[in-house]
Amino acid sequence: MSVLWTNYIFFLACCSGLGFGSPNKCDEVRKVFQLRQIGPNQLLPISPRPGSDLQVCISKNLTCCTKKMEEKYQVAARRDIQNLVQTSSSSLKFLISRNVAAFQDTFEVLMRQAENHTNVVLQESYRNMADQAVGPVRELFTDIGLFLMGSELNVDDLIQRFFDSLFPLVYNHLINPGLSDISPGYAECVRSSSRDVRPFGGTPSLLSDQITRSGVSGKLLLQALHLGIEVINTTDHLQLSRECRRALLKMHYCPHCQGLTQSKPCMGYCLNVMRGCLASMAEIDTHWREFVRSLEGLSARMHGPQDLEQVLLGVHTLLHDAVGHAQKNGPRLSAQVHKLCGPPSRKPAQSVSIQHSSSSSSSSSSRESIPLKAPVRVSGDSLAVRRRDFLNSLRLYRTYYGGLADQLCVSELASGDGLSCWNGTDIVKSYTLRVVGNGIKAQSTNPEVKVKGADPVINQIIDKLKHINQLLQGKSIPKLGSLDQIETGSGDAEGRYSGDCDDEDGCGGSGGGENKRKIPRVSKLSPDVSGDHKHHHHHHSPPAEDSELVGRSRSLGLTGAIWVLILPCLHVLLAL
Repeated sequence: MSVLWTNYIFFLACCSGLGFGSPNKCDEVRKVFQLRQIGPNQLLPISPRPGSDLQVCISKNLTCCTKKMEEKYQVAARRDIQNLVQTSSSSLKFLISRNVAAFQDTFEVLMRQAENHTNVVLQESYRNMADQAVGPVRELFTDIGLFLMGSELNVDDLIQRFFDSLFPLVYNHLINPGLSDISPGYAECVRSSSRDVRPFGGTPSLLSDQITRSGVSGKLLLQALHLGIEVINTTDHLQLSRECRRALLKMHYCPHCQGLTQSKPCMGYCLNVMRGCLASMAEIDTHWREFVRSLEGLSARMHGPQDLEQVLLGVHTLLHDAVGHAQKNGPRLSAQVHKLCGPPSRKPAQSVSIQHSSSSSSSSSSRESIPLKAPVRVSGDSLAVRRRDFLNSLRLYRTYYGGLADQLCVSELASGDGLSCWNGTDIVKSYTLRVVGNGIKAQSTNPEVKVKGADPVINQIIDKLKHINQLLQGKSIPKLGSLDQIETGSGDAEGRYSGDCDDEDGCGGSGGGENKRKIPRVSKLSPDVSGDHKHHHHHHSPPAEDSELVGRSRSLGLTGAIWVLILPCLHVLLAL
């Protein structure tokens, strides 16, 4: 009888140690196991058992866990933490992603507004050539849009190409107008002569400089935000070390093995585990803070010549002045073109009448589609307002990485002050071990998690943050490295302009063919943007191919004249 009594007392003690109050001893553990979809219920023992085979959730008492359950619990603990990290970063990620899309949309709207304003000004001031200028204007703003979205375009080239294509129209309609348009061959010669006669003074160089300055700032802002998203994506899917996974299992689910499904870890215990697991992530803190500050600095500099909105909506004014400059200097330009290309070669009268009728019809339809309104700058949708609102919101997240471990413990994981809590082995009133700080170095004395060193993936993302911060601050000259390089064109803002341009002022650049391109929406931009643009002045000699073209047109004209004399003689001979 005494033996039975002793066994009964031992059984009650075990049940008391396990915290099981119901006759079905592991029911509560089974319910939580099933509710959280940790694994199949067949893994659970029917009743408490010795846990000699367990690796982490070791206890002197009987346990409701098996080795297979322990493995499932470890997977669940890792998943729970990753879900918490992703949930905590979701608002930050959404903030940046939403503003990347908003900035890109604003860029595209600005492109359309600037193009419309330019066409309106040409229609109002230079109606005769406005319809034929629609194509070059469209290509100009398409190229500027491509540049802003990260394409490798040289700004000097695209600006000069536009003014090259504009010069034959100005020459034909304003400088040397005639009853018919100049022939295609002569128009090509006039276009080629633009580099030598410099019909638009210093406007091409001025516009190129403004687009380069403001465009580099705009595209740098976009690529910095893309890198911000990359940082968050990297930390959201960070691989946890084996020591961290075991510590998370011990903190989250080892109490379940003793039937303590409602327990929470002590605050100090939670901080040690989470600061150890997220030690590498905490190393981002310094560079993330600098990232936010650098974005604020870039935004503060985006005014005047670096205000993209102001520059784009001012293109029509520069273009109007450029055409006026050419018209004012018409006699000089006409003489120079005559010297290079000869007298104007006009189209035959029949084709001219057809051309004029089609031009008239397209002109009326074009004028109907273009609103004749003065440029209006809507402050509510301006880039400056968007940047200000975005940075005000981003500033709230500047300490995100430094305080992530603490935030998770305080808001999600740890027990409240004064409540009994889990210390890794038992339910206690308070955690008595030393609580370490954040970062890799502080973990050398962590009693809960052994941290071997910084995560290589985190080191890579820190290097990228360092690089973009230097670019945002204007301290780095880009080199082709781990990130793609963006071509920004060339230009020296300080040396190019020292006052108003006179008739002899010109600008460098090189032309090219005209291609219709659509502005792409980019998902990633690279940070290698030059902050220092050196422009070189070149005095272009006439291209060889253009000289040949002029020679060919003259020889063809002479040959045609000879045939006019010979053909009547041939008719007479044939009649005989």
